[in-house]
Order: sequence, then structure tokens, then C-alpha cells
Amino acid sequence: MVETLSIAVIGAPGVGKTSIIRQFIYNDFSEAYTPTRSRYVYRPSVILNGNMYELKILDVPPISSFPASASQEWLDLRCRGVRNANAYILVYDICCVESFEYVKMIKQQIVENRYAHTSEVPILVVGNKRDLQRQRFMPRRAVSVLVKKTWKCGYVECSAKFNWHVVLLFKELLGIAVARGMRQNHTSIRLQGALQRNRCTVM
Repeated sequence: MVETLSIAVIGAPGVGKTSIIRQFIYNDFSEAYTPTRSRYVYRPSVILNGNMYELKILDVPPISSFPASASQEWLDLRCRGVRNANAYILVYDICCVESFEYVKMIKQQIVENRYAHTSEVPILVVGNKRDLQRQRFMPRRAVSVLVKKTWKCGYVECSAKFNWHVVLLFKELLGIAVARGMRQNHTSIRLQGALQRNRCTVM
């Protein structure tokens, strides 16, 4: 039986959420910026360490806040499925401090609204536009330490434009999500080499 993993991709306008998803699935990048106005669902299949997974990737338009209740989620079409996602990718632009503050706010709201009811949900913070490295607002190491040590989240930087570390960030998230699922199921299987090259294949 193929397991389905739901991943919500959230971020401020213009950070490159859709570009990351499309680069991962279609190996495609567009220079033209088209704002995400409604929720879009992508359903690729991937193979990780010999196991197949169906992904349900939610490309979430900019939302003012994480839905605090099921009724709030269903009243706003943009938020459908966000509360029950198996994992989150929070994207910010490494050149835009406001987009980082937005990710910080959404991350805190996810913790407040979900961790009280379920075990910890994997959150991966992604700094996009690494190709504009010289314009960044904070050194990579400082952001990485903050996110990993203080926020207790995973952290990856990528460039959707040049397809740099895009596959890696999905490998990282899948590795964390699958490993946590295994722990919750009390199995003794250990995830080996989730980040090794060529272990994660998009079907």
C-alpha cells in the first residue's frame, strides 16, 4: 500500500513557493512572476530508499494567519487541508527580512494550534533565492542556528531559479516525516541515507 504524505508550502508573496514546487516536479522555472491567488494541489509520486510515496503538495496562497480551528480552515478556501498536513515547508526570501518574520509568525501559530493536539509535525524552513546571496539580510549560519536550535525546525537554503538544493529540501522533509511516522508506529525500521544523492526519485 502506497503511503500518502500531505505537505503544505507556505510563505509571503513573491518568495518563490510555486517556483520551488514546479522545479521539483517539472524541472521548470519561469522568470515571470505570477502571484498565487488560490490553493493549488500537486500530486507527484516519489521513491525514497526503495519505498514509494504519493505526495499531496499544497501550494498555499499568502494567508494572514494559520487557521486556528477546523471551521476557520473550511471558511477560507485558501486554507483547505492546511491544518491536517503531515508536514510544512515554510519559504522565505533570504534578501527580505519581512518574509522571514512572516515565516516566524506562521511557524509559531502552527506550534500553538497543532502541537497541543498531536505529536510534533515536521517543519522545514527554506531560504530561497540563494543565487542572490550577496543581498541577504542575515548570514546563513546565523539563520541556521536560530531555526535549528531555537525554533527546533529543519533548515535548507535553495535557489529555485537554478534548481540548487530543491530536490535536497524535499528529501530532507520526507526523511524527517517518514522517520517520525516510523517512531509513532513503534517499528524498529531506521531511515538510512535519506539525504544521499539519487535516493529520492520523482516519478
